[in-house]
Amino acid sequence: MSEAIEETIRKGDWLLTYSGVRFWPLDPRPEEILIRDIAHSLSQLCRFTGHTNQFYSVAQHCCYVSRFCPPEDALWGLLHDASEAYLIDLPPPLKHHSLLGVHYREAEKEVMRAVCERFGLPVEMPDSVREADEILLAAEGVQLMNADLEEWGLGRLRADSEGIFIKPWSPSGAQAEFLWQLKKLLRPAMWGFHQSEVPYESI
Repeated sequence: MSEAIEETIRKGDWLLTYSGVRFWPLDPRPEEILIRDIAHSLSQLCRFTGHTNQFYSVAQHCCYVSRFCPPEDALWGLLHDASEAYLIDLPPPLKHHSLLGVHYREAEKEVMRAVCERFGLPVEMPDSVREADEILLAAEGVQLMNADLEEWGLGRLRADSEGIFIKPWSPSGAQAEFLWQLKKLLRPAMWGFHQSEVPYESI
């Protein structure tokens, strides 16, 4: 099938990724998801729509979440916000309280389904990832936004989050750490390489 014909049968339109791949956010396919695109994009996206006291990337957040998960869920934790590399994110008032948010969450669900298939993960987010994400959210809110955790509905996590010290990384540092953690977590059999030999350009 020619490229032109294939494009006519895809849903929606495509965006161009960092690696040069054409990606259809409304018609995601596992084979079009590359980890270098995810790592690069997330390292340059700021959490909280940029309303932080200093730049703090989604990639760094994902690395932290992964570290707080049990080993069997660490890869899911690292990739839990992978959809934002293709869809960015919406602030909660829009994501959860608007018609736009309804459509966004459906697209997010489909992209994450493709990510899970690409990396051999269960489709449902493990509870441990959700819990780690909330604890990090509490720590980030206090340290990066001077947030009131009671107003955010996270007061119960104050004690769990107080031992976390956040020092924002540069985008290049966050990208490197994201890739390093991925390299440690990927099952070698997935790629036919030993972990030390996994070529980032192929994934």
